[in-house]
Order: sequence, then structure tokens, then C-alpha cells
Amino acid sequence: MAETTTILDRFRLNGKVALVTGASGGLGGAMAAALAEAGADLIVTSRSRERLDPIIKYAARLGRLCIPVTADFEDADQVRAVFRVADEKFDRLDVLVTGAGAIFRAHPEDFPEKEWDRVLNVNLKSVFVACQEAGRRMIPRRSGKIINIASMLSFTGGLYVPAYAASKGGVAQLTKSLANEWARHNIQVNAIAPGYFRTELTRAICEDPVRNKEVLDRIPAQRWGEPADLKGTVVFLASPASDYVNGFVLAVDGGWLAR
Repeated sequence: MAETTTILDRFRLNGKVALVTGASGGLGGAMAAALAEAGADLIVTSRSRERLDPIIKYAARLGRLCIPVTADFEDADQVRAVFRVADEKFDRLDVLVTGAGAIFRAHPEDFPEKEWDRVLNVNLKSVFVACQEAGRRMIPRRSGKIINIASMLSFTGGLYVPAYAASKGGVAQLTKSLANEWARHNIQVNAIAPGYFRTELTRAICEDPVRNKEVLDRIPAQRWGEPADLKGTVVFLASPASDYVNGFVLAVDGGWLAR
């Protein structure tokens, strides 16, 4: 009997190389771990080398290569430098996950311009630069998966976070724009929009009893998301199983948007 490929085989990432930015965070670390579990070797970034140790050790236990790169994604030149390191260590780039992010909370009338620039640089400009660098490597190979990290605030305005909302709205539109441009090169560009997850960025909301109750009251699942809830989604979008999915912002939110 001829050997057949099953649907589970189409989720495997053996032999692939994935670059995950912001991999020291709860969500970025979980997504990097998922890609390694599916078979990919990794390049991971963070502003802190020490904070990458958990994913480096985990990937090693799985028998995967994991190359750490320290970079501050407020600086576009440092973003580009990450890709030069990737070129030196591997002869291919199959998957990009843009997980690096920043947030600042203040009423719009008091919002500092310096913080506006910082959040937009990290959350939107660096995403474009990273996608551009990835695209330049994927187009000649006619293959690639780019997964941007959007937000519930790609759909709604939120409170006290005008720069974050603007940046994540931009990520959603950038994702669609790049999908239109690069689909002809067999590159799929999609985004994940996490709902309310327990991370460092959401600690202020978690610890505010009023806002915490407001959030939970709107989530049909009646709980905050945990980083592991993103694992299946990122593997799907990084794998051949999603080859006909392009330009889509996939919400992983416990039903928040449906409410």
C-alpha cells in the first residue's frame, strides 16, 4: 500500500526554522515552545538574554536548535540585525512570529508623546521591518509563514491605551496588506488576536478588581486565557495545514468578541 500523508502530518514543522520575537514573555515563550514541539528549530529574541533561558533549555530537551538574540525592538536597526544572525546560523527562514510588544497606560489628554512613539515603534514599526526582512528571504524561496500578534484592540478602542490600540489596529491592516502582496509568492501572512491573557502586560487589569470583573463578565469562557491556549493556533498558522488561510486575524479570546 502506498504511503499516505495524514492531516496530522500537515501540522508538523520538522526541518523548519522559526523566528519568534519577544520570546521571553508569557505568550511569546508559549508560542516558541509550541513551534519547537511541532519540530521547528528556533531563533528567539528578547531585550534580556537571561529571560530566554527557559525556552532555550526547553528546546534543547526536545532536541531542537535554539539561537538566542538580544535586541530592543524600539530600534529598527536592531530588528534588522536579528535577521542577519538568522542568516549566519541557518540557510532558511520558514516562519516569523512577531511577538515583541509594549504598552503604556494614561488618559489620552495626558498621554506622553515619548510613550506614543515608543509603543508605535515596538508594536507597529518593528513588525513592518521584521515582516519586510522575512519577506525578502521568503520570496526567493516561494514559501513562508508570517504570524503577527494583533489584539482585541485591533477591533475595539479600549481604555487608557490609545497608542496600543492604534498600533494593534495597524498590525491587523498591515497583515492584510502583506497578505495581498505576497500571496502570489506562496507566503501566508496572518495574525493572532489574543483575548485577555494573564501576562505582564495585563497585570494592571488583573489586579484591578473593577476592571477584572468587567473583563470576566464579558468572556463566555468565564476565565482569563493562559499562554498554552495559543499553542494550537500558532502551530496551525505556521504549518502546511493553513496553506489556504491568508490575511486573516484569528481571535483566541474565549468568546469575548462574540459577546
